[in-house]
Amino acid sequence: MSGFLKWLSALNPFVQIPLVILAFGAVVALLIFFIEIAPRSGRRYTVIRLLVCVLFPLILFFVLGSIWPAAVAAAILGAVFFLLDYRSKAGAGYLFQLIGFLTPAVLLLAIGLVYPTVATFFKAFQDDTGRRFIGFGNFAFVFGQEDSRTAILNTLIWVLVVPALSTAFGLAYAVFIDRSKGEKILKALVFMPMAISFVGASIIWKFVYDANEAGKPQIGLLNQFVVMFGGKPVDWINVGPWNNLFLMVILIWVQTGFAMVVLSASIKGVPAEQMEAAQLDGTNAWQRFVNVTVPGIRSSLIVVLTTISIASLKVFDIVQTMTGGANGTNVLANAIYLNGSHFQDGRASAFAVILFLLVLPIIIYNVRQMRLQKENR
Repeated sequence: MSGFLKWLSALNPFVQIPLVILAFGAVVALLIFFIEIAPRSGRRYTVIRLLVCVLFPLILFFVLGSIWPAAVAAAILGAVFFLLDYRSKAGAGYLFQLIGFLTPAVLLLAIGLVYPTVATFFKAFQDDTGRRFIGFGNFAFVFGQEDSRTAILNTLIWVLVVPALSTAFGLAYAVFIDRSKGEKILKALVFMPMAISFVGASIIWKFVYDANEAGKPQIGLLNQFVVMFGGKPVDWINVGPWNNLFLMVILIWVQTGFAMVVLSASIKGVPAEQMEAAQLDGTNAWQRFVNVTVPGIRSSLIVVLTTISIASLKVFDIVQTMTGGANGTNVLANAIYLNGSHFQDGRASAFAVILFLLVLPIIIYNVRQMRLQKENR
């Protein structure tokens, strides 16, 4: 692969551009093939699937020259799946095909999710070497340290403040701009932060919160306004306890767009007849919102609140980028990283188990709500 890239980089730029465009077109065509053409029934398409499953990995091997084990394995798997596809009918044949196609996904899920979860749980009751069982020693350390208790308390504050404010701002914005002129543009402006990573958003807000000594030029937007009105610069993200709130603003800024889009779509699904009937009954706008709109979007509100709650519980990027967990801003996810980076696997696993236990009730509640919705339908 490196040889191919070196050869490509040595070409004239005007030759590189069409080659890159052709490669991009080939990838798009391949995706269209797998989505539109490959699933079709018939012997001709079955043969096409055989050629793709067997020959494509081998072609990659001859082109790249360094992935022959993966290419051979892919060719063998492709041949197996071809036989399953070719011989599948109804009944047992269909079941056999289903098992064959689900097995790789189940194995990947077990390796990437189930095994790490179980291993983390056991490590939480062992020392950092993983060779000696110490019971609840790691948990005793976690709850016995002030910094660790601060991380747990901060995480709980995040999960109480961020979902509530993000959902409230998103809902208010969705209601005010619903069916207004320029609605699409206004929605795009609020949704735009969702396209930024948490690290990128943190760097943007670092320029907002930045503080220099008095008398020096202020790069931070907030301190520039403070100095303009005769005040002294404030180190916003290093002075507790309000620094936690300033960090939460970043996640609220990002998640408000998500809440707005989901709730706006849900508001449009509220029957117009109900709104008209409430209006004929003499209700004002607030009464219609509370008694008609909110009950009509209840399921979407639950989805938004639970989704943002889970994001708040596992917040890491913002805290690590802005403060590194210093000055009373540490949270559970960052505590896991800090202990793991110092090879304290047992303590890191204990933090991870605590985080899992905090997330679990939210997931259970969400699943129950989904079941209730299905039963009501």
